[in-house]
Amino acid sequence: MTAPHTAAASPHVMPTYGRLPIALSHGQGCRVWDTEGKQYLDALGGIAVNTLGHNHPDLVSALQHQLTQLIHTSNYYHIPLQEALAAKLVELSGMTNVFFCSTGLEANEAALKLARKFGHDKGIERPEVVVFDKAFHGRSIATLSATGNPKVQAGFGPLVEGFIRVPLNDMAALEAATAGNANVVAVFVEAIQGEGGVNPLHLDTLRQLRALCDARDWLLMIDEVQCGMGRTGKWFAHQWAGIVPDVMPLAKGLGSGVPVGAVVAGPKAAHIFAVGNHGSTFGGNPLAMRAGVETIRIMERDGLLANAATVGTHLQAALAAGLTAELANGSVKEIRGVGLMLGIDLSKPCSALVQRAAEAGLLISVTADTVVRLVPSLILSAAEADEIAAILCPLISALLKETA
Repeated sequence: MTAPHTAAASPHVMPTYGRLPIALSHGQGCRVWDTEGKQYLDALGGIAVNTLGHNHPDLVSALQHQLTQLIHTSNYYHIPLQEALAAKLVELSGMTNVFFCSTGLEANEAALKLARKFGHDKGIERPEVVVFDKAFHGRSIATLSATGNPKVQAGFGPLVEGFIRVPLNDMAALEAATAGNANVVAVFVEAIQGEGGVNPLHLDTLRQLRALCDARDWLLMIDEVQCGMGRTGKWFAHQWAGIVPDVMPLAKGLGSGVPVGAVVAGPKAAHIFAVGNHGSTFGGNPLAMRAGVETIRIMERDGLLANAATVGTHLQAALAAGLTAELANGSVKEIRGVGLMLGIDLSKPCSALVQRAAEAGLLISVTADTVVRLVPSLILSAAEADEIAAILCPLISALLKETA
């Protein structure tokens, strides 16, 4: 029996999300409909998850076929689709080996375990990892400790030790914070901070981090959970800097909505884990691997990296045109990001825009209190980008004119 759809708060679900009073029933492409029949343009993409949009016919067909074969077995056995997806990620990344899990949190947790074992294997008893202000790596105790947001950490102490926090894009501060510290084993950074406000790591900083990690025998671990999988117009956002990390956590867009996480490792990190050091019951299951394989195949066939780049540029220009006055007077501080990962940084808190946009038929999110985040599916068209700007810009303008 199917439970009835309702937009009311459930008395049985833990209230961990501030949900809108909307229950979505189905979608097609970049549009979704709620249980009352209202249509929305989806500029959130499941928070950068729905790479191929909703109800993509080729993905649906592939998953339906896989359901008739195997959904789950166990990592006690070889899984051919896991080998196929791993080989493809190695090809796209220039790295060597992959561990599969189910979420970005799991992928980041595995990266931190790799860093610690890397240190222990070198005789370092208390390994330390460099992390950054405003970072977000997850909500487990370890990834929460690596995260740079006191609000999400509050109430969960004591946090895990072993992290050195520095400002983003400040190499002098990083070098000062680590000077003479023989316990440092890795730098852990998002190529573009998502939850922290869509803050890109400068390309020069990425290159400097790569050189520093090489010089000091540290692991360079780049979190591509939100900004990876073609969202910026390259497979992985760090590739704009022409570098290769040692460890790269992935998730979100990898399975187009089916939970898939991965840790891709280069030669320096690929063989740190031995049998029994790590695992994931659901990680690498046939259904998830089929989703990953088909997502990448369709992305390549349909040129979605190029689409993300061109439509992202178009959307950024449309937003700038619609907010010309606000950019000039400083009430919109900046429109930043790469490809289809954009943030509109306002001069005041703007969480009210989430509800107002939904009422106007547009799904967005607000992060870091003042930043409107747009991470739509990579199939977004230029016409749909114009529609996003046409709905959103007047809402932003109206909010900014309101007095506190």
